[in-house]
Amino acid sequence: MKPPFITYQLSIHLKNKVTLTIGKLGSFEFPAGHYIYTGSAKRNIEARIRRHLSQRKSLKWHIDYLLNSKEACITKVERFTESECAVNQKTKGSILIKQLGATDCKNGCGSQLKFLG
Repeated sequence: MKPPFITYQLSIHLKNKVTLTIGKLGSFEFPAGHYIYTGSAKRNIEARIRRHLSQRKSLKWHIDYLLNSKEACITKVERFTESECAVNQKTKGSILIKQLGATDCKNGCGSQLKFLG
């Protein structure tokens, strides 16, 4: 039996640079370009992904603030059976905002959002 998907990655394209306030983390400038966000769900991963894809949602998680921008567009969704940290640590890219989505990470991920350029 194949293990269930527990981790997902969103490929995000930001058309133009934006400055956003991300919850309690503060205000940040996001350059235009491509980003990868790694997330997980202990159950019902498809509902979590649908929520991210939805245009109307409350701002609950750090990534919601970026996805709520008119400049942001999710271009691809991938699913994984590996842990969130394992997938995130294998993902290339630069960390622009420390702790974004990873405030509770104990494995040194630094951020769940990576800038690809």
